[in-house]
Amino acid sequence: MATIDRQATTLALAHALSAAEHGLAVIPLSRTKLPALRSPHRADAPDPARPRCHGECGRFGHGVYDASTDPARIRELFAAAPWATGYGIACGLPPYHLIGIDLDTKTGTDAPAALREIALRHLFTIPPTVVVMTPSGGRHLWLSGPPDVVVPNSAGRLAPGIDIRGAGGYLVGPGSRTEHGVYATAPGTARLAPAPCPRALLRLLLPPPRTPRHPAPPSTGGHGQGLVQFVLGAHEGQRNTRLFWAACRAYENGIGPDLAAPLLAAARHAGLPEHEARATLASAARLTGHLP
Repeated sequence: MATIDRQATTLALAHALSAAEHGLAVIPLSRTKLPALRSPHRADAPDPARPRCHGECGRFGHGVYDASTDPARIRELFAAAPWATGYGIACGLPPYHLIGIDLDTKTGTDAPAALREIALRHLFTIPPTVVVMTPSGGRHLWLSGPPDVVVPNSAGRLAPGIDIRGAGGYLVGPGSRTEHGVYATAPGTARLAPAPCPRALLRLLLPPPRTPRHPAPPSTGGHGQGLVQFVLGAHEGQRNTRLFWAACRAYENGIGPDLAAPLLAAARHAGLPEHEARATLASAARLTGHLP
């Protein structure tokens, strides 16, 4: 049974409520940095025919999908987890669409130096933003993403020691107490809002295309077929991300205007509503320095 530290729980709740006042959705965490509430479906027999519950059942215990900015709900979450000593901040949600850059130092790598090298190579700088210091000496950089771009979670893909917290992920909030120590905001950054993610970095955080599995439609005329096929292969939950990535690559390669219509058709064929697809194409055009 989890040990209850009422003072730590009270402090974690206070920090969580403060974060919620700034629009950040939160959940209670245990000392292990995992969600404090266990899944109510853990004893259920797996059923591949049924979609995974993300809280539709009305019970607590769905991890980041429990996250809320409502003070009453947050108090209920912590009341259900009196052993919680920290809180997690959900990424990818309005108003900031938070992206977390986790710079690790435990694996013998110099993640901050790796990020500086990437920034030099791709010609961007990290603007002043919220920085949270971890007990192990690492840092979490908070950045704000565009509302129509889904940044996935990744570990070490950008560089060794650099993990990305995006949609469906969470960051340990400052003031949280874990079994290794306390997370704290770096001096001079507590009053900052998450800064917009640089465009060049944002492009690096999006997933690379997978091997196409669909034949290209004849309307593409063979030009940019791989990008169209990449969008055609999108499943639910990844359609916007794939369309955005493909459109960015098309504009960077000088074929964006010619490929806009085939990409739009592919996105609609994959199940994305036309208005969402058009908004995503326009966002890709702006991000790459082209007019929508």
